[in-house]
Amino acid sequence: MPEPRTWQLTAGSAALGLALAAVAVTLAGPWDSGQRTAERARAAAQSPGGARHAPAPAPPHRPAPAPSAPGVLPALHAPAAAGRPADLAAVLGPLLADPGLGPLRAASVVDTATGRRLYGAGDTAPMTPASTTKIATVAAALSALGPDHRLTTTVTAAPDGRTVTLTGGGDPTLDPGRLRTLATDTARALTARGHRSVRLAYDTSLYTGPAVHPIGPNENLAPVVALMTRGGRLDDSLDGPAPRTGDPAGDTATAFAALLADAGITVTGDPAPGRAPKAAPLARTYSAPLADLAERTLTHSDNDLAEALARHTALAHKAPASFDGAARAVHDELARLGLPVTGARFADGSGLDRRDRLTAALLTALLTRAADPAHPALRPLLTGLPVGGFTGTLADRFGTAPAGAGLVRAKTGTLTGVNTLAGTAVTPDGRLLAFAFLAGRTLSPYEAQPALDRLSAALTAPR
Repeated sequence: MPEPRTWQLTAGSAALGLALAAVAVTLAGPWDSGQRTAERARAAAQSPGGARHAPAPAPPHRPAPAPSAPGVLPALHAPAAAGRPADLAAVLGPLLADPGLGPLRAASVVDTATGRRLYGAGDTAPMTPASTTKIATVAAALSALGPDHRLTTTVTAAPDGRTVTLTGGGDPTLDPGRLRTLATDTARALTARGHRSVRLAYDTSLYTGPAVHPIGPNENLAPVVALMTRGGRLDDSLDGPAPRTGDPAGDTATAFAALLADAGITVTGDPAPGRAPKAAPLARTYSAPLADLAERTLTHSDNDLAEALARHTALAHKAPASFDGAARAVHDELARLGLPVTGARFADGSGLDRRDRLTAALLTALLTRAADPAHPALRPLLTGLPVGGFTGTLADRFGTAPAGAGLVRAKTGTLTGVNTLAGTAVTPDGRLLAFAFLAGRTLSPYEAQPALDRLSAALTAPR
């Protein structure tokens, strides 16, 4: 649940926060899509002055204008000398002892430039991670598939042309606009072959096993099937909890039949499940690149996308695209990367399952690996993290820790009695730190979340 906003930032501080967030992401790679471009544009639009702008030359016989302000934050390049772990322990220890964090607590802080462990408390103990699980899911998918991979929905005709099959490619971002374009392209191809009337089948065989998450029907997640539109949402929302259809594939096929009719193709009978014939598709539609899907998964904590990415990781490992197959594939992919997976358990891709287990050390290792220039494919793991106080699931956070707004980017995790936060923070001397703070048996998110915000904001304070 979002916590109430109790503070306001002035326009100037908002611009500064976004500008500093932009500097932090400079280390993570170029700003080339989605949220990264938007943040850069907003920061530039609201920050006309500053250290990057030299003062104008003084006109003759007039006083010279005041010089621009000195730089607030140095560019993130070669790492500055790291502070002493003992100093960080003195700061974080009392904050980690906050009663709002419950009796189960773990913490890890790592300098991403050097890989040096700066702070650890229970960081090798497996704990329920909630939605910070998505960091591991996204990392595995990016590593196994590559950032340019796209999810494909296709339409294939039977040899006699009397039946066409809509085949789900495991893309929960398929929307009505793309579905209409797919129907138009299909109708054009059918007409060119002399077919004006068809039966419609739909194929969801890409995924296997149970479609319903172990938590049961829930507004946080549609049934996990290979064919759906807008994540099975029944309202106009784009993210967060929403009423969900119980039959995403059937609803999508029914909508596709109506769109074929609009395009001049008669569809006889009702859409029915069936296997696609082995033939070249008549038409297809592609998702955005995996790099963009990864960012969306993290920024908005998109459970449907997380489960889809976990299954596509399973397919890349030639494993069944099921909850169990995805769990094994994610674990194996992270192990292949040499990450510390001891004690880790992936019961799902989204973190909704309480049987998930991760360590704080694994989360910071994932984030540190994503910051490594030798692993550019993992860069969306950093650029997709919500910005404290500004975007995604952190838009309404940091009310009690405003120093972290714009300087902390992190994935949130929330289940009843579980509150977690893992991401990056920029220090005053320009270092990028990876952190993970996990809390269990918490009594209230309204106490635990501010405590987590204060822990991460403390990393941005001068020492």
